[in-house]
Amino acid sequence: MRWYTALPTATVAAGASTVAYASLVERNRWTLRRFDVPVLAPGSAPLTVLHLSDLHMTAGQRSKRDWVAALDGLEPDLVVDTGDNLAGMDAVPTVLQALDPLLDRPGAFVTSSNDYYAPRPKNPLSYLTKPDKRIHGIDLPWHDLRDGMTGRGWLDLTNARGELTVDGRRIVFAGCDDPHIRRDRYDLVEGPADPTADLRIGVVHSPEPRVLDRFAADGYDLLLCGHTHGGQLRVPFYGALVTNCGIDRDRVRWLHRWAEPAPGRPNGTWLHVSAGLGTSPYAPARFACPPEATLLTLTARPA
Repeated sequence: MRWYTALPTATVAAGASTVAYASLVERNRWTLRRFDVPVLAPGSAPLTVLHLSDLHMTAGQRSKRDWVAALDGLEPDLVVDTGDNLAGMDAVPTVLQALDPLLDRPGAFVTSSNDYYAPRPKNPLSYLTKPDKRIHGIDLPWHDLRDGMTGRGWLDLTNARGELTVDGRRIVFAGCDDPHIRRDRYDLVEGPADPTADLRIGVVHSPEPRVLDRFAADGYDLLLCGHTHGGQLRVPFYGALVTNCGIDRDRVRWLHRWAEPAPGRPNGTWLHVSAGLGTSPYAPARFACPPEATLLTLTARPA
């Protein structure tokens, strides 16, 4: 075989192997990340937070369902779900089965675009542009999902504030609806976070800087987001091609500083963006970015 024949053949074979790996292997390689976050008062005992996001669950995804349910074995002190749980009309029972053991623990959540609307086919190149008009899929039974969570005691932080006592510590929360589809109403939760609380957490699905900046200005210690899928298709040594929101590529996943410490705010603000556990049924592939949940261990900041 001549080189000018072999080269295209090898390129096609490599491409096909990459697509097969991304869609059949890595998309189902459930991964647990761990990070330490120094946000508690000096001398405080650690507190663990399980951060879940972007399950994009369909009724037949038993492997994902069982893996999420088994995370209860980590015995987290708190569970936070940052949305996009549904990917089909019949997915609510499967999501609630996955969360069932975790719903016995203190928890909080926000709802978001792929809880409200079903996914729909789209041109993959649209992720590289910013379409002028967003077209939603059919309405999903998100009320049933919300009621299943709140009925077990989890806080609904969708454009709302809340408070929980976890392991003897008082945690205050504020959350927003999904800013990616302009449903956020930060004015409903604005104002300084309670300085007497042991911890202040902000929750929102899409990490849009205009919303994160307001949480930071109000004194929240830790912000939890999802939405980006970590880029979903990442190029080795380069990273995410797109973030699908306003955040920069360097902070498209994992733990980062969002705001530095300032007078009256000794923690500054930390941001954790989950790379999420799912994909759209119409884009079922991940590369260099496996599906993941995160266990955050909140530790005491230096005196």
